[in-house]
Order: sequence, then C-alpha cells, then structure tokens
Amino acid sequence: MVSLILLLVFHKSDLVVENIQKDVPPGGHRAILTLANGQRIDLAKAAKGNLAIQGNSNIIKNGSGQVIYLHGPIKSRDGQPGNNKVSTPDGGTWQVCLPDGTMVWLNNSSSLTYPTTFEGRKQRGVELYGEAYFEVAKDKRYPFVVKSPGQEVTVLGTHFNIRVFKDDGVGRTTLLEGKVSITSYDKQDAQILKPGEQARISNGSMTIGKVNINDAIAWKDGYFRFTNTPIEQVMRELSRWYGIEVHYDGPIPMENFNGKISRLKNISKVLVALEATKTVHFKVEGRRVTVMK
Repeated sequence: MVSLILLLVFHKSDLVVENIQKDVPPGGHRAILTLANGQRIDLAKAAKGNLAIQGNSNIIKNGSGQVIYLHGPIKSRDGQPGNNKVSTPDGGTWQVCLPDGTMVWLNNSSSLTYPTTFEGRKQRGVELYGEAYFEVAKDKRYPFVVKSPGQEVTVLGTHFNIRVFKDDGVGRTTLLEGKVSITSYDKQDAQILKPGEQARISNGSMTIGKVNINDAIAWKDGYFRFTNTPIEQVMRELSRWYGIEVHYDGPIPMENFNGKISRLKNISKVLVALEATKTVHFKVEGRRVTVMK
C-alpha cells in the first residue's frame, strides 16, 4: 500500500514528468443538448437566455450556465413534448435543472435522457449513462426513477450519486441523504440504501457497504479523490477528464493510491504527484500517456 499525498500546491519543483512535449489542460463545462426533434445545441457556445420551446416548457440557459425548464402558457409546434438528452464529452461537465426542479450534475463522458415535462406520468423517470449527482425535488405522489445499465433506483426526494461507466465493470450508487430503493436488473434484487451506504452491482450481484461519501462526490466539487485506488482506476479517471490515451509498458503496478488533487490542474501536476510515490513513472507523447513501473 502506498500513500499518495496529492497537494493543491506542489513544493518540490525538481519533480518532473519525463518527455512531456505538450501539457494537457483540464476539462471544463461542455455538453450537447439534443432535443426531441433531433436538434443539437452546443451548450458551451450557446448564448444565455432562451434555447428552445417545447410544449409549454421554455428551455433556458441561465446566468450560471445551467439548463433549466420553465413552464408557461406558450406552446410551439417547433418543439413538441418528448425526451431530451444532455451529453457530456470526455473532459466535460454540466448542470441541469429538470422540469420538476430536480438538480442534476453530470460528470464527464456521461448522458442523461429525460422528458421535457413529467405531467401525466405515473413516475418521474430518467435514464443515465456514466456518472451524475442528483438532488431530487420532493414529490410523494410521483417517485423519481433513475434507470441505468444493470440497475434501477427509485426515490421520493433525496441526494445521491450514481456511477455506471462500462469500463469500470462495477455500478456504484452512493446515498448522501434520504432513502432510495435500488434494484438490479439481472436478479431483481431490491435493497434499501441508508445515508453513507453504497450499493455496488457487478454481473448482476449487489453488495452494500459503508463508504466515505466525500470520495463519491469529489468530482462534483472539482477534485480527484483516491482511497486505496488501483492505478488502473486512477488512469481511467484521468483518461475521461483529460481525453488522453493510456498504455502500460510492462506489468501493471499493484500499489494502491490515496489522496486528493484539483481537477482544474493540467495533467502534468497530477502525474508529478503520482511519480512522487516512486512506484510509477510516465512517458507522455501528446495525449498518449504510457505508465511504467
């Protein structure tokens, strides 16, 4: 076990990552909004204000860059009610306020599909791929349901994080506040989560245990946070945020890493901190990063 202390400011200027030809900047606020009619809107480039009208919903990009839905009497044939989708690329994040007031933070390489209105529906259903943090608006009449690969999460009003990246091999749902019911698709294994617990689903099997909730939502607060994390998972995190291609030269190091560092730093700062453990080294060629023992 190697303890990796990732400081916000590095004091050892003599630590360098070999062969860095061009540093890679961090990700930022980038996403695409795909409307029900197929129209695609680049949210990073779109001006603040009205984006579209769908049924009686006016889609707005507010002063903070959030996508919000405002209900009103105006209806337009140009945007009929249906499902919209917000997608983030590698290195992109975005925040959406759904029609019921639920706030969603999307992590990089993720997508959220949702209706433009929940009116006339028995439940407030959305579909997630990737990772998102939810603060669900309370409405006891209509449960909020998140469908994602391998699982379904049902809530009435609560705060939780879902992470379901395919290359992780494990789906994780972490509850911060309230109560949720989580069901695995393969075995229909329904469990109730309590605050501070995380459900892990792999190959249809579910396990529940206590976790540090700060680890689960560090990305939302602008940090990488590692707790006994294998190098492969560390590099997957970096790959999705910096848009890099990761390769391994020789056996994959078996040490685990612990620590925290800002996601706003260039990749060189993160690699320098990892190299400071004396357990891994890196060769960087553009956006190709090779991990060496």
